[in-house]
Amino acid sequence: MRSSSAGTTSCASSSAPTTSPRLSGVGPPAKERATRRPASLVHKRVVFRNRGLPYLLVAPQMIITLVFFIWPAGQMLVQSVLLQDAFGLSTQFVWFENFTRLFADPYYIQTFRVTVIFSGATAGLALGAGLLFAVMADRVVRGAVGYKTLLMTPYAIAPVVSGVLWLFMFDPTVGVVAHGLRRIGYTWNHQLNGSQALMLVILAAAWKQISYNFLFFLAGLQAIPKAVIEAAAIDGAGPGRRFWRIVFPLLSPTTFFLVVVNLVYAFFDTFGIIYTVTGGGPAKATETLVYRVFNDGFIGLDFGGSAAQSAVLMAIVIGLTVIQFRYIERRVVY
Repeated sequence: MRSSSAGTTSCASSSAPTTSPRLSGVGPPAKERATRRPASLVHKRVVFRNRGLPYLLVAPQMIITLVFFIWPAGQMLVQSVLLQDAFGLSTQFVWFENFTRLFADPYYIQTFRVTVIFSGATAGLALGAGLLFAVMADRVVRGAVGYKTLLMTPYAIAPVVSGVLWLFMFDPTVGVVAHGLRRIGYTWNHQLNGSQALMLVILAAAWKQISYNFLFFLAGLQAIPKAVIEAAAIDGAGPGRRFWRIVFPLLSPTTFFLVVVNLVYAFFDTFGIIYTVTGGGPAKATETLVYRVFNDGFIGLDFGGSAAQSAVLMAIVIGLTVIQFRYIERRVVY
């Protein structure tokens, strides 16, 4: 009886389903196992207990922006619709008379034309020379550090000092370059020839910006994987084809950034060079929009007209920036 009961019990126990996963080897469903994650991989949302801390951290930058950008721009817009005397004792609201008088001035149209030529030529020359020097310096093996240091040195020179250097080199009387041009039969006198004066300030302004472009182009070239260029060379692509089909497209983000920076530089940061080299002459041949703002506002004491010119210049720069980011950036491959 004991043996039969024991056998019956053992058979019953073997036929009964096992509820423990560890004994049966059956775990949770695969979908449930896939959705489980370790506790260490759970991302916790960080919440500032002090709600004023983010505003406190942003406050210095906001104060600088308001004091040095927003407030002067607002004052400029207010003064552009006012007519003031030289001492600011009397003020008259004239609506858009300053803008009407500005666009009716033929010299202002000439200044606008000079600015377009000067900005385009300066940016194009500085970008082209910077890219050329970067490609050449990237291939140098011996003395590469020395070459790169020398090419970046002009950027540390102040615009006024840069203008003085070019003024002495091209001075019609004692200039070394002017003397060399006379010896080959070319008469150089930028003090009387407006085209030569414009060419001189373009060269001086572009030379000052080449180092900045060279630094960014060189960094972009060194970031390009060498394996891509080597693969193109194995496929039979020549140096020129490799550059225009592979290297230059990969430099498109750097090129787009430098185009924006160089145009802003040509519009605003070249005042010191023009002031030192030509003073806007001869016969306003090198007078740009920025220089005219200074000439009419600080020399002629026409505060309303100068403010109107500043408003037009700000609108032009904003329009160029919008066009660049709206249309040109579409061709940029990041």
